[in-house]
Amino acid sequence: MSDVTRILQSVQQGDPTAAAELLPLVYEELRKLAAARMAREAPGQTLQSTALVHEAWLRLGGDAAPKFDGRAHFFAAAAEAMRRILVERARGRKRLRHGGGQERVDLEAVEIPMMVEDEKLLQVNEVLGELESEDPTQAHIVKMKFFMGMKADEISAALGVSEKTVHRHWAHAKAWLFQRIRASC
Repeated sequence: MSDVTRILQSVQQGDPTAAAELLPLVYEELRKLAAARMAREAPGQTLQSTALVHEAWLRLGGDAAPKFDGRAHFFAAAAEAMRRILVERARGRKRLRHGGGQERVDLEAVEIPMMVEDEKLLQVNEVLGELESEDPTQAHIVKMKFFMGMKADEISAALGVSEKTVHRHWAHAKAWLFQRIRASC
């Protein structure tokens, strides 16, 4: 049994000090995952990986003794929290770019740019709910890989499945997401 699982069980049993022990234990791992994810963000990103971890921690309940069934459940919840934070920020940046004091330009004179990271992130987020209703495991893998930047071995350890299973689910989920996004465009 991992230390994370042991501490989560202590939290569920009502140990008031256990929640405070959890963050130092998982902080570095969450920060590395957040840093990997943030490295894939578009240039000019103002959110730092440390801030992403802290915001996710607060959304998970912070030191208020959050309830998780084990390591896999905790990291799945952390992936979901980070995904929501990044989606909210992407939506916010998109709103700022499309409103306010912007000047009107002639669309005939403007070249259409390739899809930017924010748009891709929002598209994946939009269809992720459908995937979650069809296959929750694949949806968790997408959240961990796409939104947190976790590698297959890390996802395997977090979910308690083999790396081959992670690769198989990831391949299917990518194809499924691609088809849904292409159909919605």
